[in-house]
Amino acid sequence: MSGPAERENRRAANARKRISRRPSRLGTPAGTAPGPDRTREAGAGFPALLQRVWERARTAADPRSCVQILLSLDGHVPPDVQLRALSTSDEAALRALWALTWREDATDVPDTALESAVDHIEAAAEEPVFTGELALATSGRIVLRGPAQGPLDRRDLVGGVVRVPWSLQAARAYHATMGRAADRTARTVADCRAWLERQGEKGRDELLEQAKEAALRTAPFVLYQEHRQYTNFREQNSLTGKTLWPGHPDCVLSSLQQLPLELWSDHDVQLVAGLTLLIRSAGFGRIEEANGTQLSIEHVAAMLERIRRSYNSVPGEPVAPAATHGMEDLKTLAEALGTRRRQVIRQVPLYREIHGTLMHKVERIAADTQGARRRDEEVSRRLAQRLPLSGTTLDELGHSAAARPQWLAQPHGPYGTGLEALVHESVAAVADVFTTDFAMSRGMRDLPALIDALRTESWAEICGWDITHYFCCVVPRPQAAAHFGGSRQAMADAAWAMSSRMQYNSWHFVPGNLPRHPAVVARDHFVPPTIPDIAFFSDQHHHGHVSNKVRFSIRSPQAVEVAGRTFNGFVDLRLLRCAGTPFEEADLLAAHRVSRFVARATGLAAELALAGAPLKVTAFDAAWHWHTAAGPDATRPDPLGTPR
Repeated sequence: MSGPAERENRRAANARKRISRRPSRLGTPAGTAPGPDRTREAGAGFPALLQRVWERARTAADPRSCVQILLSLDGHVPPDVQLRALSTSDEAALRALWALTWREDATDVPDTALESAVDHIEAAAEEPVFTGELALATSGRIVLRGPAQGPLDRRDLVGGVVRVPWSLQAARAYHATMGRAADRTARTVADCRAWLERQGEKGRDELLEQAKEAALRTAPFVLYQEHRQYTNFREQNSLTGKTLWPGHPDCVLSSLQQLPLELWSDHDVQLVAGLTLLIRSAGFGRIEEANGTQLSIEHVAAMLERIRRSYNSVPGEPVAPAATHGMEDLKTLAEALGTRRRQVIRQVPLYREIHGTLMHKVERIAADTQGARRRDEEVSRRLAQRLPLSGTTLDELGHSAAARPQWLAQPHGPYGTGLEALVHESVAAVADVFTTDFAMSRGMRDLPALIDALRTESWAEICGWDITHYFCCVVPRPQAAAHFGGSRQAMADAAWAMSSRMQYNSWHFVPGNLPRHPAVVARDHFVPPTIPDIAFFSDQHHHGHVSNKVRFSIRSPQAVEVAGRTFNGFVDLRLLRCAGTPFEEADLLAAHRVSRFVARATGLAAELALAGAPLKVTAFDAAWHWHTAAGPDATRPDPLGTPR
C-alpha cells in the first residue's frame, strides 16, 4: 500500500503532465484553450495536391499532354517512378498509345508494334476503334481503361476521366504487349515458386519473419503487385507496422506462415521474393527505394542493375551483372551488392534522394563539390568567433575540440555546458549560412545515465526512458514567421513541435543499437539511419510536416560511440525550407560535415562523462524555444483570459 508521500509524488507528477508544454501556453492547464491556435490550411497535403494535379491535367490540350502532367504529378516526382508504378495493363496501354516506358530495351514489344504506336500518335485523323479512359487514382497512380476492359471505378479516382481514342494499330500493339507480359509473368512466378520451394518450410518461415521485422522496423512504404497494395502505412495497412502488430491476421506476411506454398497467390510469391532480394542488397532501408512502385521481380532486377552500375563507378572490384532474371542469379547479385556497398560507403559519400509525394527514395553517390567546401568555411568562420576553438574548416575545429575537450563539460556563456553552446551555435550558423527557415540538431540529455545503464546492461531501463530524456535544439530564422501568418509566437510553437518530434525520433532510434533483449524486441523502434538524405515536397503525408510546412529538407544522421558501444543515428542535423528553392547536393554534403562536427563533440562529451564528468543537457526545453523564437519580450497569450 502506498504511503502519503508516494501518493503526493504521483499526484504532483500527474499534475505536471496536465500542464501544457506548448511555448505560447507554457504553464497553463492543457486542454483549456478555446480552440486550436492554427488550423490546417485548405489545399495542404496529398489529397489536395492530387486535386490540383488532376484539374491541370484534365484541361490539357490533348491526352498526351495530360499524361505528361500526371507522370510527374505536375513536377512533384520523377516520371520514372510513376511509370514503374503502373500495372501490367496500364503499362501496356501507355506504351501502345504514346510509346512511354520505364524499360531501357524494347525486347518485349516488336519493332512493328512500337512503330505503329508512334503512327497512332501522329495519325490523329484516323477513325478510333475504341474509346478508353485515362485517370488519376487516389493513390497517386495513373490508371487507364484499355480494350476489352470495363469502365474505371469512379470511387478510386481523384476526379473524372479523360476520354482516350484508340487506333487499330494501338489496340494491336496493346494486345501484343499484354501477351508477352503474361508469358514473362508466368515464367517469373514459376521460378519464384520453385526457389521458395527449395528453401523448405523452415527457410520460408525465416524469410517471412525477416520481412515482418523489416516492415515493423522501417519507415512507411507502399508497394504494389498489379492493383493489389501492400503497405505498413496508416489505415490501409496490410503488413505489420504501426497499426498491425506482428502476427496480426490482417498482415499478409503473418497469414502466409501457416499456409502451404501452393496456396500462396502469385502476388504474394513475388512480394516475398522481391522483399528478400531488396533486403539482401542493403538491409531493410532498401525497401523504401521501391516505394510507390510495382514490387515485381522485373522491377527489382532493374533496380539492382542500376545500383550495380552506380557502385561500379567507384574504384574497386566490379560487381558482375546477373546472368538471368532468375531468383538464384538475382540473389547472387543482391548479396554481391550488399558486400560491395559496405566497401563503397567507406570510399564515397552515399545519400538518399527522397520524393515525399510518393515517399520514394533513390540511393545516390555524391560528388564533393566546391560549394560544399565554401559552406564548410563559412560555418567554421562563424563558430571560431563564438566558441573557444580555432581553425578554418570543420575538421580543424574538431581537432581543436579534441585537443582541449574539458570546456564541453563546463559552463559557457548562457549555457550550463560547452556542449550545449556548441550545438546551438552550430545550428544557428547553419540556419544563416544555408538560408533555411529552420535548422535543428538532437541528442541525449543525460550521457552519464546512459553510461551507467550500459555498464550494467540495463537494456529495459534504456527502453523505458521517455522522450524527455532526449533534446532537440530548433533554431528558426526570423523570416520563417512569414509562413505562419507573420506570427513569431506561432513560429515558436512550430519550433517546439519540431523539437518534440525530433526527441521522439531519438527515442525511436536508440533501442535499434541495443542487443536483442526481450525488452528491446518488444519496444517500438526503427533501424537507426546511417546515411544522409535530401527531401523534396515532404509536406504531403506526415501530419507534422503538413502542419508545419516541412517542404524541402536535409537530414544528416551520425553515429556516436558511448562507453564502447556505437549508436547509429545518435545525433543528426536537419535543415528545412517551407517554400522556395529546394536544397542541392552541395548543401547536403556541407550539412553532413557540420553534423559530423557535432557528433565528434558529442563523442568527446561522452568520453568526459565516462571519466566522471556530470555532463547533462538542460537547455532546449519549451521555455528556451519560446525565448529564442518569439523573442525575450514576447508576451504569451493567456487561453483562460485570466490576469498575468
